[in-house]
Amino acid sequence: MTNLREQVASAGRELAAAGLVRATSGNVSARDGDRVAITPTGGVLAELTAEQIVIVDRGGAIVEGTLAPTSEIALHLGVYERYGAGAVVHTHAPVATALTTVLDELPCVHYEMLALGGSVRVAPYRTFGTPELAEGVLEALAGRSAALMANHGAITYGDDLALAVERTHLLEWACTVYWRAAAIGEPRTLGAGALGAAGEAIAERAYGTTRDARYS
Repeated sequence: MTNLREQVASAGRELAAAGLVRATSGNVSARDGDRVAITPTGGVLAELTAEQIVIVDRGGAIVEGTLAPTSEIALHLGVYERYGAGAVVHTHAPVATALTTVLDELPCVHYEMLALGGSVRVAPYRTFGTPELAEGVLEALAGRSAALMANHGAITYGDDLALAVERTHLLEWACTVYWRAAAIGEPRTLGAGALGAAGEAIAERAYGTTRDARYS
């Protein structure tokens, strides 16, 4: 699990450098089978080391490490259990968090949001670290790979840590696009027809991947 612990620590440092987490806010985890590497409670994400990352089993019992895991461990384990994720990222990203104070759902303003499942729901506010928070967020994630958390932050998951982190960056970008558009007027949103056509085009053209022009 040494490599996985370093990946989680590195992801925490990357998110801090990008301004998506600050101080001890936010948490990251990644799974290898029935073992989960997760950030410790009170850990400063910009300074995380592999030694600080805690290994727990799917029930939350500590397997390796001496620090207590994040207070949001129930949320992370719930995402693994319900959605079969490989990694989970929870941040207090500034634009995303700001929007959670005024929106019930982030509408789909760009086709790249298809990577998140479309529009992003805002889970109702609940006290951090509680079963009630975890359940509300898990419901908001149905059919999505991202959710917002009212007056709190954001969460994404993926098959691996790189994808979960990329979706976190994408979510903050989409929130920023919406915020800037809303400052000018009412943002146009993409309906089912437009999104369906975009999804087909992405599949047909292998959008987002390089390919040899000779065989395109």
